Amino acid sequence: MKDLSARKIVVASHNDGKLREIAQLIEPFGFEAKSAKEYGLPEPEETGTTFEQNAYIKAHAAATATGLPALSDDSGLMIDALGGDPGVYTADWATQDDGTRDFGKGMQRAEDAMQEAGAATPDRRTGRFVAVLCLCYPDGEAEYFRGEAEGTLVWPPRGTLGFGYDPVFKPNGFDITFGEMPAEQKHGWTPWQPTALSHRAKAFKKFAEAKLGG
Repeated sequence: MKDLSARKIVVASHNDGKLREIAQLIEPFGFEAKSAKEYGLPEPEETGTTFEQNAYIKAHAAATATGLPALSDDSGLMIDALGGDPGVYTADWATQDDGTRDFGKGMQRAEDAMQEAGAATPDRRTGRFVAVLCLCYPDGEAEYFRGEAEGTLVWPPRGTLGFGYDPVFKPNGFDITFGEMPAEQKHGWTPWQPTALSHRAKAFKKFAEAKLGG
């Protein structure tokens, strides 16, 4: 596999929340990281049916357009009572008719579906966030790094930190949601939480260990 000794990378995302988290995670490694958004690249259509396929679509498009290694993230919420939905369609559940995303709407749709499925007690409201990082080179070669965070879905939403569905996800072992959790704690940077906690942090830890010597 190729290395990243040039310390230049494209973050293949237009999602401001993801860009902010990935920037926080990669900053300690001294990378020059610019986003696909900063390069003015269009968002490719995500036609895959797995996180890996969609992550590759985004990373490959950015890598071929810029001639630089590209790192993408595809992530979503998998709810056990819904057979793993919304999964790769997590963002779609929050998409409005005009194409913008309202994650309040997405969280409400997930809650309505759980109520219809009879998922009223905590033991029936289990699920996980999944994140897959894809590192793709301009020649199409790619590597994947997957992280998962197990937890329980709560209602009503709690907290204004994080982004997306964070306010309804309470990770196992905690009494607060990702939406109530500071970034340092969510990513596992604090003395009281020294290991990766979030799905994205777990995937990034694997990426860092494999490619950055972290």
